[in-house]
This record gives sequence, C-alpha cells and structure tokens, in this order.
Amino acid sequence: MTRQAARQQHSRRNAARAVAAGAGAVTAAALGLAPLAHAATPAPPAAPTAAGVSAAHEAAASPATLGTLSRFFARDGAVAAAKAQPRIEGATVPVYTLSPEFVAGKNGAPVATLEFLASKAVSADGRKASVWTARSGGDWKVVNIATGDDETRYAAEGQRKLSGGTVFREPQIDAWYVQRGERVLPLDDDAVRAVGAQGTTLDGYRARVHKAYGDKLPGSAYAKKGEAGGYGQEPAAAAEQQAAPAPQAGSGPLTTASAAAAGGTALLLGAGAVVARRRLRRR
Repeated sequence: MTRQAARQQHSRRNAARAVAAGAGAVTAAALGLAPLAHAATPAPPAAPTAAGVSAAHEAAASPATLGTLSRFFARDGAVAAAKAQPRIEGATVPVYTLSPEFVAGKNGAPVATLEFLASKAVSADGRKASVWTARSGGDWKVVNIATGDDETRYAAEGQRKLSGGTVFREPQIDAWYVQRGERVLPLDDDAVRAVGAQGTTLDGYRARVHKAYGDKLPGSAYAKKGEAGGYGQEPAAAAEQQAAPAPQAGSGPLTTASAAAAGGTALLLGAGAVVARRRLRRR
C-alpha cells in the first residue's frame, strides 16, 4: 500500500469513528444519560463541633427527654411507661444525608451534608430508639424519636468497614453507605441492590444518583409541580405518608414532626430538608 493510500484509509477510519462518536453522544443526550465529567475527590462534609456533640448528648439524656422516651416505649403497650426506664447508651453521632449539590454534579461538593445528631436510647426490655437532635435558636434540641438504632448502628459499621469515612444515607431508597476518597461501600441491603456488594467508585455513585434524581432537585420542573417537594422523596413514597397527629399536652420535647415519626409516618426536618421515612424492618 502506498503512503498516500495509507493516509486516505486512515482518514476514512477517523471519519467513521467521529460519526459513530457523534451518534452515540446524540443518543446519550436524547436519553438524558450524558456522563458527568470526572470531578476531583471532594473534601469530607463539615463535622459538628465537640461542644455541639456534647450539648446534643445532654439534650438527648435530659430528664424531659427520658420522660418522653418512657411514653414512646410504652405507646404499644409492650411495657408500662413507669417501667420503661430508658437510658441513652453510647456516643452521639452525626448523621449525614446525600447532598443535592453532589447529585447535581457540582465540582467539589461533598457526597453528603450534616442533617442532625443521633443518640441511641434503650428501654428496660431491650428495645431501641434513636433520638434526633438539631440546633434551634442557638440550642441543641430533640426534634424526633424514631424506632430502632439505624443511625448509631450504621455509623459504627461504617467505621469498621472504612475507617475515617463518611457514613451517609440516601433517603430516596433508604440506603446507607460509607465513603472515603474514591470508594463508596454499601452498609445495608438497599445499598447493595443499588451499587453491588463490592461498592462502587465515587464517580460511579455520582453518575447513578445524578441519573436517578438530577431532574428532581429543588427548582426543577418536578419540584415545581409539587411532587413530594422535589428532591426529598419519590412519588411512591409520598403516597405512603400519613397526616401527622397533633402533639399531646405534656409531650415534652417531641414536636409534631417527631410525633409523626413515632407513629411510623413521615416527617420533615425544617424547610427544604429531606423527608425521612423509617421503613419497617424485615428482620
């Protein structure tokens, strides 16, 4: 083959590759599947101060909260309120939630943001609950009590699995993960179904959540239509919500939102916050 013929053949191959690449890009764009550009590994999300954690723990362990916990554990008749004898056990931990900025693909955005602090409560009969605390008006206050100990349990499991990582929740599918550097590992069955038992890369996880929720962020057409507040919750989950009961007199630090969670319904922590919904355990 002459040098000129070789050049012509090379040119034809390059043209064919360009056409194929262009068609692939058009198809991806039409399907809304255009990949996100690789972003630098983000810094970990801001952690609460030691003073804040201490104040949150004190709020969770206060006599008023323990009195509310007694009524919480007694609500189904399994134990009398006077015999519940709840106690706060272990450390208070930060709870992080998947960040809308990360979902949007914002460069440098951490995978999750701090949502609240959680403490594990245990009753005399061994049942567990999670006491959520958040800062309000300069003070740390109890904003919710939820059944089970997901928050503290997954925080511990995440550190065993990937020490120094950020444990966070993807609320739309109730999945828990731990992330450090370029690794994202699953901590529960929902997360395994989402990213596989071996986990995924940070870029891979970003692409997955961008595809799933990128058109449901605040300000999107989906959010403006009032579909469960947009990013916060999928329509199917919204349909399962029930009205929050009014707080009863003498209910201590429980708010209307936390009373809803105590009854197994949905709750909303502040304007624009992610809707959290405790699923019934399959264990």
